[in-house]
Order: sequence, then C-alpha cells, then structure tokens
Amino acid sequence: MGVAGPTDAGQSAPPTTEVLRVHGLVKRYGELTAVDGVSFTIQPGETFGLLGPNGAGKTTTISMIAGLIAADAGTVTVAGMGMGPSETAAKRHLGLVPQELAIYPDLTGRENLNFFGRLQGLNGKDLSRRTQEVLELIGLADRAGDLTKNYSGGMKRRLNIGIGLLHRPTLLILDEPTVGVDPQSRNSILEAVEALSSEGMAVLYTTHYMEEAERLCDRIAIIDEGSIQAEGTRDQLIKLTGGVDRINLHGSGNSTAAAAALRLVPGVQHVDGDGSALALTVHDGPSVLAGIVTGAANAGMSVTSVEITRPDLESVFLHLTGKALRD
Repeated sequence: MGVAGPTDAGQSAPPTTEVLRVHGLVKRYGELTAVDGVSFTIQPGETFGLLGPNGAGKTTTISMIAGLIAADAGTVTVAGMGMGPSETAAKRHLGLVPQELAIYPDLTGRENLNFFGRLQGLNGKDLSRRTQEVLELIGLADRAGDLTKNYSGGMKRRLNIGIGLLHRPTLLILDEPTVGVDPQSRNSILEAVEALSSEGMAVLYTTHYMEEAERLCDRIAIIDEGSIQAEGTRDQLIKLTGGVDRINLHGSGNSTAAAAALRLVPGVQHVDGDGSALALTVHDGPSVLAGIVTGAANAGMSVTSVEITRPDLESVFLHLTGKALRD
C-alpha cells in the first residue's frame, strides 16, 4: 500500500480480508473537531502505527475503533464485523490496552491475569496455561506471585499489556504503552510487541516516539490536528521529504577546491563550504560516501571526520506540518 492521505469518503470499499478497516471517522466536541476523516486498514500480522504529538487525536481515534465512544461519521469494521458502542461481537476480537492502568494492586500479577482471564471467558487448564504464556511473554514470570502494588511503573504497564493479550485477540490496540516507564521496561515492552506480529497478531500502536514507530511498525500513519497527513511504510514516508541525506566533512587543506570538485560527483545535489567544513546534500549517502572522500582528497582537502545524517520520521513530520513532532 503506497503513501496516501485519508481515503476519499465517497469511495466504496472492496471486499477485503483486513483485520481492521477504518473509513472516514469524524468526532466533534462542540466546535472542536478532534478527529477529521481518518481512514486506514490493518492486515493480519501487521503492526500499524499512529504517530503524532499529544493532542493529535490518537486516543479519540482508538476509542471509536474500540467502540468506547460513538463516531459522528464514518465506519469501523473489525474482523469483518461493524464496530460501535453496542456491538459486542466485534469487541470479542479486540484487546485494548489503554494509557490508564487497569489492574488490582492488592492482587498478585498471576491473580490479576486469572481474574481478567475469567472475565474474558477463559477457565481451567486453558486459563492456567495462557496465564503462564503471557507472564513469560511480558517478562514477569519471576514476579508473578508478588502483589502488583509492589511492582514498578514499567512492570505494571507490562502487566496491563498482558491482560489485553489473554484471550488471544485478533487485533491488539496499544495506546502509548511506554509513557513514563524506565528504559529497561520500555525495551521489554517493545520486544513483546515485536513478538506479537511474528505470531500473526495485528497490532494498532499509538505513540509520539518516533524511534518506537520506526522500530515496530510495518506501516505508519502520521496524524496531526485530527487528520492523517500521510500513511505508508517508513521508506515511503521518507520519500516525502525528497529522501536526501546530509554529509558533513571536516578537515584541513583546500576546502574551496574540494567543494568545487564535489559538486561534480554524481549524486551530490548541493555543497556548502565554511573554512574547514563542508556540508553536502546528496542522494543515498552511504553509496556515494567513498567517492566524496576520494574527491575531496584529490582536490587537496585532508578529511579528518565524516558525519552522515539520514532523514527520519521527525523530518517527515516537520516537512508535512511545519512543526516538530513533540511541539
């Protein structure tokens, strides 16, 4: 699926095998339009990211997808079934992990999982087996007998994710699952999410952390002010910026002659020179780097350091919205 904005609201949707289809979602609160025409799909085994700053409309969007609130316009289909506040059949296919913790502090980790598992229809040996599987997946098997009020913030968040996984949902929704956790727990959460997609589970992951989206997501929708600005794979999104890299050279010698020579190197778009430093704009920096260093040396510049800066999702967001991702 290529880079695209929101789907045309008048376009009819062809038959699909998608786990999730979101089409033209709108949510208004008085004069504020919190979500404005959001559309995307998620395939089986795919991790799909909603990347945007706080207040961009991510949580409102997933609240409509999960049937917690009604949309003012648009449709949501989960596993081929329509979703809404009263649609219980579709909700059985969902696992929702909200930002707010939903665990009982005076129960152990295992007791929390057993309790919520019974609410989800699990019992007996199947519940015991599934609880142990989830404890191992979220890295809490060795702390399963501890009261959760004694867990760290990161451990509580990992348990929160485990609760959403117990009934083997077709689609797992994770809303900013790493906010406020320590680096070790954050990495454990990311590793657990990576394992889910390899098992065939579809995941909808909201975040304002660019590095998480780049690490986890097969496709990413950049959302800002309630609208999807662009959607696609990381590489497809990067192309929206022109896909150019920057190479900074530092050294001594004849940098003026080196700048003139480097402007003739294939793949080099632009060269700026300032004393002992040269800044180049190039296509595919790694492939042209050797030629640049050789060209600079042949022109009389002795290069002492090289730095390559490649565009990232922060660059894409800035390009699309004119502001930094975390503004």
